[in-house]
Amino acid sequence: MHIGYARVSTADQNLHLQHDALRAAGCEKIFIDEVSGTLSERPGLIKTLEVLRRGDTLVVWRLDRLGRSLKDLIGWVHTLETQGIEFKSLQEAIDTSSPSGKLTFHLFAALAEFERNLIRERTQAGLQAARTRGRNGGRPKALDKDKRALVVELYNGKKTSLKKICEMMDISKPTLYAYVRESEQQNTPAG
Repeated sequence: MHIGYARVSTADQNLHLQHDALRAAGCEKIFIDEVSGTLSERPGLIKTLEVLRRGDTLVVWRLDRLGRSLKDLIGWVHTLETQGIEFKSLQEAIDTSSPSGKLTFHLFAALAEFERNLIRERTQAGLQAARTRGRNGGRPKALDKDKRALVVELYNGKKTSLKKICEMMDISKPTLYAYVRESEQQNTPAG
């Protein structure tokens, strides 16, 4: 039996494309999740695994619907394999019921992981290049230097409530605490 699994990361994403493709692939049952693939708690996937039996095939629309990393995907396919369950990904045309399908799966998974690592490396290199040019990135400070000093002074004076300081300066408590920490770090002698 072919059993489908579909997943979208957010409620505003549409499942119709995946659902239609899984039906066209002959899936008799389709289970869905509307959660990020990075979350380990996926009720639809758990239900899918409970229903799958030896000789069945788990069908997904794309590899990233099942797992987000090479390690995850290989782990899932290995688990299925040990239970006598085949795996099929429609977009990548992978079918682990054949040796060439298994090879293709591992190649696609490795390439996807390689691409994510390249993106991460480029991002880190870009941030480092910006830092060497004196640009630290991140949000600009909500308050100028004098107002930040006033926030710290009011906080340390303990005569004005946190809520009142935040309202007066139109900042959040985490921002207030960040300014206090920054001040403490600047006033702590290095050593």
